[in-house]
Amino acid sequence: MERLEGMISDIVFKNEDNGYTIAHLANSDNEVVIVGCMPTLSVGESIEVEGKWTNHKTYGTQFEVNKFMPVTPTSLEGIYVYLSSGMIHGIGEKMAKKIVDKFGVSTLDIIQNNPHRLSEVDGIGQKKIDQIVKSYEENRELRNIIIELSPYGITPNYCMKIYKKYKNKAIEVINKNPYKLAEDIRGVGFKIADNIASKIGIEKNSKDRVSQGILYTLNQSLGNGHTYLPENILIQEAIKLLEVKGELVKECILELAYDQKIHIEKKDNQHLIYLIPYYLSENGVCKQIIKLSQHEFKDLNIDIEEEIRVVEKEEGIKLANNQMLAVKEAIEGGVVIITGGPGTGKTTTINTIIKIFENNNQEVVLAAPTGRAAKRMSETSSKEAKTIHRLLEMGYATDSDELQFMKNEEEPIKADVIIIDEVSMVDILLMYSLLRAIKPGTRVILVGDSDQLPSVGAGNVLKDMIDSCVIKVVRLTEIFRQAQESMIVVNAHKINNGQPLHLNSKGKDFFFIRKNTNEEIINEIIGLVSERLPKFYNVDKLKDIQVLSSMRKGDLGVTNLNIELQKHLNKPEKYKVEENFQRRIFRVGDKVMQIKNNYTRKWENEDKTDSGEGIYNGDIGYVYHIDKDKRIVYVIFDQVKIVSYTYDELDELDHSYCTTIHKSQGSEFPVVVIPITWAPPMLLSRNLLYTAVTRAKKLVVLVGDVKYLEYMIKNNRINNRHSNLSYKLNKFKEEGLLIK
Repeated sequence: MERLEGMISDIVFKNEDNGYTIAHLANSDNEVVIVGCMPTLSVGESIEVEGKWTNHKTYGTQFEVNKFMPVTPTSLEGIYVYLSSGMIHGIGEKMAKKIVDKFGVSTLDIIQNNPHRLSEVDGIGQKKIDQIVKSYEENRELRNIIIELSPYGITPNYCMKIYKKYKNKAIEVINKNPYKLAEDIRGVGFKIADNIASKIGIEKNSKDRVSQGILYTLNQSLGNGHTYLPENILIQEAIKLLEVKGELVKECILELAYDQKIHIEKKDNQHLIYLIPYYLSENGVCKQIIKLSQHEFKDLNIDIEEEIRVVEKEEGIKLANNQMLAVKEAIEGGVVIITGGPGTGKTTTINTIIKIFENNNQEVVLAAPTGRAAKRMSETSSKEAKTIHRLLEMGYATDSDELQFMKNEEEPIKADVIIIDEVSMVDILLMYSLLRAIKPGTRVILVGDSDQLPSVGAGNVLKDMIDSCVIKVVRLTEIFRQAQESMIVVNAHKINNGQPLHLNSKGKDFFFIRKNTNEEIINEIIGLVSERLPKFYNVDKLKDIQVLSSMRKGDLGVTNLNIELQKHLNKPEKYKVEENFQRRIFRVGDKVMQIKNNYTRKWENEDKTDSGEGIYNGDIGYVYHIDKDKRIVYVIFDQVKIVSYTYDELDELDHSYCTTIHKSQGSEFPVVVIPITWAPPMLLSRNLLYTAVTRAKKLVVLVGDVKYLEYMIKNNRINNRHSNLSYKLNKFKEEGLLIK
């Protein structure tokens, strides 16, 4: 192996996903081309590389790097370029020049050993010194981790997460048990950990490996909505993943159960294998429903029919029979489910229930699973609605550094009536957390559309509760006259019934534009969103129009459509700051979405007179400002909440000119545009199309091939989830433990 030392004068190519880099390395003798996995390189950096010379048939002589190490730059130019590269937070180009002019070749020694002397530079106070020192130290530790882990295919972004979790013990933890990464680091799955394990000599038949493979298989099944896997399916999947014998898998399943990492439940002649939190949650939901249903409720001593008449007169409405039944059940009963499709009056029913309760001095609390669904509930009820997480007061306990719900059995929600909307989106874990925080005697009204997509998380809670026939269910089926005028409503019900749609009726709100190729569909969508729809319907192309796709990959998937739409809806301009991040460009003005709940993410308004915390999965905002020196992207949500994201936190954001239909659940948009094209059968389903169409308030435009539209309407395939809630509720009922 040969060694070379020099400074990076140019980076020709860098693959952000795998770190493969082509760069020019210059020293006093010459300049050479180096190639290899060097994800952290930046222009101006001094490094030492180890490798061999190769001869590329097109590009000539190159140095193939097997290993590289940063070297402290010694020249004034090298020090300046390193400091101004953005690697050290708090130092931009101007500040780098000031520091180098002051300390010369001693600059890095000053930062490392005598950082207090930085105060001698104009514009640097103690706060800035602390920021520089912290960033310099983190940068050095992080580099060591990246250099160590990049040969295993771990990207710099994941290295950052690993560093945040383990700090300077990262390498020690990984060498001891690489499978810890799969447990502790979101996004680093079993396969990456297994790759590291094989390279450091862990045997294929190691019980640690097999046990982690079983847990990985169960965790993967959660993504398909399963709360458990039958043992035979789990064994088959584990054998396929691990390439070991079934007997070893069975043995490790028993050991995991003994260690209380999984639970084995017997049902009929089958063994059902649960991850512990999902077993506890499924049983817990069942028990809490029984407890809430059996409790005696305070009799309000009111004439319900008279109360309804009063509200009807005040609001100028007339309830249908099933709406009246829903109101009566909500007031007389304890736990009730109200379900119905678009145009059937769910909102009117809920508002009537709220008014009657509040007219009788009952405290009513409203909540929904997502921020957008809660906001919509607030708008339609003129009453504050919270996310379920906020209602449960997510936070840190005094003796723990993990987030948890503060509301529970000991500290229940204070309310006489709790109404939860969009319950189809609630998974088994969240439902358990919610129910255990509800005091017996509190009325619980669950509202949702059972024909929509089930929750992204595990379980099929709404459907299971309805199917169990244990909870009182009222179905709203009558479509109101005003709603009958909307082709969105009419066609949504036709989709549900598997019937042909009414398309392109003049003056209506539902259109289908036939295009055959992906290129034609993309061009049509771009034209619609950027020009024709805003002009004809007087809508905002960013705020009012939402493109929804069933898939992430492919020409008409979310990833590519966001790239294409960004080019036309937020074009690059000289005055618009932008930043590249893992093959994505974040530009001021971009429409973006928060893609995971972050309960502690702080926000404040522009003049800093209001602040709070919590940004939630599905919240849509706009890139407000990008500070390249501080490496921070600022996003504004709800027109007032300004949130900062450091560059290594940008994986919480995704562009949202187009988003998946799954991500749109619980939201409403004035205009929805949907590409209709080939996709795997599971993504060409009736309930997916139904969910997409019912996101629109004023207009739906479908663009694509009519044969795929017809296929989606006919395809009532629903992926059955392994869920035991309905069975367990019925078991209680059959054994006489439930009082009806």
